[in-house]
Amino acid sequence: MSHPLYVAFIWHQHQPLYKSCETSPRASGSLKNYYLPWVRLHGTKDYLDLMLILERYPKLHQTVNLVPSLILQLEDYIAGEAMDPYLEVALMPEERLNGEQKKFILKSFFDCYHRTMVDPHPRYAQLYQQRQDKGIDWCLDNWQANDYGDLLAWHNLTWIDPIFWDDEEIAGWLKQGKGFTLRDREQIYRKQREIISRIVPQHKKMQDVGQLEVTTTPYTHPILPLLADTNSGRVAIPEMTLPQQRFQYPQDMPLHLRKAWEMYKARFGRTPRGLWPSEQSVSPAILPDIAAQGFEWICSDEAVLGWSLRHFFHRDETGNVFEPELLYRPYRLETPQGDLSIVFRDHRLSDLIGFTYGAMNPKQAASDLVGHLDAIARSLKHRQSEDVTTLSQPWLVTIALDGENCWEYYQKDGLPFLEALYQRLSNKQDIKLVTVAEFLEQFPPTETLPAEQLHSGSWVDGSFTTWIGDPAKNRAWDLLTAARRVLAQHPEATEENNPDAWEALYAAEGSDWFWWFGEGHSSNHDAMFDRLFRDHLRALYRALNEPIPPTLEEDVESHETQEEEHLPQSFIHPYIDGRGDEQDWDKAGRIEIGGARGTMHRSSEVQRLFYGLDHLNFYLRLDLKAGVKPGKELPSELHLFWFYPDLTMLNSAVPLVGVPDVAPANYLFHHHLGIDLLTESVWLEEAWEGHEWHPRTSRASVAFDRCLELAVPWADLHIEPDSSLHLIAVFADNGKFHSYLPEDRFIRLQAP
Repeated sequence: MSHPLYVAFIWHQHQPLYKSCETSPRASGSLKNYYLPWVRLHGTKDYLDLMLILERYPKLHQTVNLVPSLILQLEDYIAGEAMDPYLEVALMPEERLNGEQKKFILKSFFDCYHRTMVDPHPRYAQLYQQRQDKGIDWCLDNWQANDYGDLLAWHNLTWIDPIFWDDEEIAGWLKQGKGFTLRDREQIYRKQREIISRIVPQHKKMQDVGQLEVTTTPYTHPILPLLADTNSGRVAIPEMTLPQQRFQYPQDMPLHLRKAWEMYKARFGRTPRGLWPSEQSVSPAILPDIAAQGFEWICSDEAVLGWSLRHFFHRDETGNVFEPELLYRPYRLETPQGDLSIVFRDHRLSDLIGFTYGAMNPKQAASDLVGHLDAIARSLKHRQSEDVTTLSQPWLVTIALDGENCWEYYQKDGLPFLEALYQRLSNKQDIKLVTVAEFLEQFPPTETLPAEQLHSGSWVDGSFTTWIGDPAKNRAWDLLTAARRVLAQHPEATEENNPDAWEALYAAEGSDWFWWFGEGHSSNHDAMFDRLFRDHLRALYRALNEPIPPTLEEDVESHETQEEEHLPQSFIHPYIDGRGDEQDWDKAGRIEIGGARGTMHRSSEVQRLFYGLDHLNFYLRLDLKAGVKPGKELPSELHLFWFYPDLTMLNSAVPLVGVPDVAPANYLFHHHLGIDLLTESVWLEEAWEGHEWHPRTSRASVAFDRCLELAVPWADLHIEPDSSLHLIAVFADNGKFHSYLPEDRFIRLQAP
């Protein structure tokens, strides 16, 4: 029997609980106090449109995961019971705004990617450029009431997905462009609620006709393995520093699962089949409760499968795995409560959609993804014993990712990309999009993964380090453990007679607070997430009539950072124009140079260095002292040298005159990219036998204006994904060594 290549897309829709239990002037009457607006704004931009686009292509079936904490908050906005600070000022007469409110608006109402959500709208772009070029103080001194009124309107309009722009009212506002009144903003908010009210019904409708499978997640998105036992963090990282107090409350797991199950039944009129474990985090300890609740399948990441099989997935230069038969199949997990199926996502394909395709031409990006799927099918065919041109077994490629945050970086919120992708897939006879449940129903797993062999880890490197192990994360766990123990001392406080205590616990057990604490992730709202976490714990103590510990009045961590190096937080996609756009580089790694010791400190021509990557390129940016010119204060050449510490390769010495015999300048390197800063021309060389350098073709791009920006394509380097490289930057004049940076470390990157 021949088969197409089956592909399961799983979109994960989630927002943390922004709703606070603390009292607020905004939360008067029946209004509930929300600290941040992202449920409302993503609700108008990212949930409904994804389904409306898919509905146009009925042959394509997909899976969407709706987290209970997201649904609860959507329902508050639908009912008109939610008030967030962004909405509060948007619904005020602009003439009544005070100074603090105006500062808040100027700081916060450009919170989106300006290239796709601000620049296309002339009035919004005008206000943004004034804020950027002249500063907040100038705006405070010169803006009139209508400027604030227009900004308040445009921030809400730009978060309405382009698929709705043909709506008569929305089209009218977009055409109007400026001169927005309070009445206009009230109507825009009414339109937001109207869009949000359609989200769950549209999902239910498409599930009822069979094009969609809707799944759920433990109630408030907790890391179940860590609720069972925080010591599970040491499975992947044996030397992990754990919190002082061990959190070990496995009895909380079935509570989260039951609440998610009941919420789902109430809204979809059926029981769920699939469970997206929060952060794709799994362990043997969580499986019995999942099976006992009645779930049939779960999903996780290829890294977890690799750890479980004691196998590292290698990829070729194009990013396709060498062992597709291990990854592209479901597995059976046997538990005393019944069998579970588990699928593992292709991490790279998921990341291409989540982090890279937004920077590409939509049609090229769609073709690239389909090309990867075709390559997977060819690879599987080559492994078949019989000489046939079709697949003789049913293989399943799982692509699973966040379904909301990536679209901000796509043209028109991803509409051109998705239309191009879905049209190509609709025309393909040898690729079939399925829901996970319908695939498993037709092709139950034939391979068993012993439950005790399942690795304890998440989608992030197969470990839990994103949520535990860092000093700040551990402090948060200790605060949670202390509160949980107090609740355990109140057996009379049941969910029935003291729901406030339990709801506060569930909220505090969510994964998002630990995500933002400590190293690894940061945002403009770190202090707010810190406060929200402690709000939930304080609410727990209040519900139990227990004294609130003084530690809950203090920040879990300081939100002022003075480190010399900040590690990359995510993929970046900067425009190489030499202008150093702050949004392009806000997730990049950063090394402070000008204040450091040594070669560059003498003149401090370079003040800081940014570095980062995506699936297309790695990127560098050098910020220079004001007025510095190449060939004058700055040498005329910049040379990048790097080697691959994990690969056996030919390496050569730095081909410059006067290189000092000190590390790392005296290291041997495999690649050399030269840049003439006067002409902005580049050349690439590769180490060869006899310590020689041979020229190679390069499509690297460079621009020098307010700063120096550089993009180097991975395709030029001909290395496999996951290869590490260690890089230094060397300044020279006419081939004569001048200085290098960073002085005391390498710039460390890893090919994705």
